[in-house]
Amino acid sequence: MSSAQLDDGRVEKRVANYTAFWQKDISKEVGADTENRIDSYTDVVNGYYDGATELYEYGWSQSFHFSRFYKGEAFAASLARHEHYLAAKMNIHPGMRVLDVGCGVGGPAREIARFADATIVGLNNNDFQIQRARRYTTRAGLSDQVSFAKGDFMKLAEQFGENSFDAVYAIEATVHAPSWEGVYEQIRRVLKPGGVFGVYEWCMTDSWDPSIPEHKELAHQIEIGNGIPEMRPLAKAREALVKVGFQIEHEEDLAERPDVVPWYYPLEGDLRKAQTVWDYFTVWRMSWSGKFVTHNAILLMELLRLVPKGTHDVGETLKIAADALVKGGQTKLFTPMYLVVSRKPLEG
Repeated sequence: MSSAQLDDGRVEKRVANYTAFWQKDISKEVGADTENRIDSYTDVVNGYYDGATELYEYGWSQSFHFSRFYKGEAFAASLARHEHYLAAKMNIHPGMRVLDVGCGVGGPAREIARFADATIVGLNNNDFQIQRARRYTTRAGLSDQVSFAKGDFMKLAEQFGENSFDAVYAIEATVHAPSWEGVYEQIRRVLKPGGVFGVYEWCMTDSWDPSIPEHKELAHQIEIGNGIPEMRPLAKAREALVKVGFQIEHEEDLAERPDVVPWYYPLEGDLRKAQTVWDYFTVWRMSWSGKFVTHNAILLMELLRLVPKGTHDVGETLKIAADALVKGGQTKLFTPMYLVVSRKPLEG
């Protein structure tokens, strides 16, 4: 089922509302509508992913996140290693019940389930993505081990109850929350005493200064292109974890590692940098010719109603995002992989 067919046009309406929302915001002073975006975070995020999911899968397979690269490492291998690293740092192991907050179409949940042999519950507030996640999981033969639930990550305790999971992780998802304190508090509540929380967080780094117009504009471009209510500095993520009662056991910004191949290289569109023959297509999609082909293909698919009207406009915001993310990576003003592993204290 295509997104254009889902729920008798409801997806198409949300995509249209999303693009109209951002067009209205773009016309204002940078960041002027942040409060409205925070209040409307559910609609903003859902509208974005209704339009962007198929584009993400086209460009990024089923794991919607960035990762580090070794020289010569294939794109798919890098994504899996990034997920394995998180699971290993959290010590996810057989017998654990684990919550994936903001699971997308379930790529990381399936990979971590295979890697750690744990039971994973994926949470997502987007119907379209949940349908695809369940279908992919059935095809992979993992339905007995990986399941999915629709829900709001700002209401986890209400949905799952207190002390429900041995571990919780979030991969580049909680940046969409209206506040880190709010979502981290919900995660703490559904964890069992002594349970572990691991997160790859999107942040502006300590070098980012919102009083500098160019810095503020960069953050706003990342917001526009990725359906994010508000980009926040790394220090605020750390502060929020401690404030809600987590004990931080490990933290590092993986983007600060001196990697020969930067995490953002697939977005640059430079075919000379493709790490393997198979990755040429991944890189090509972000080249000028790849963007040209994709641009016209989406227009044609909209005309044929294979994708919802407005998908092209969401694709245009993704171009803004790609340029901003590359610039943010090059200037070290942005990171998509601030890793924190923290623990809920034992009661008493």
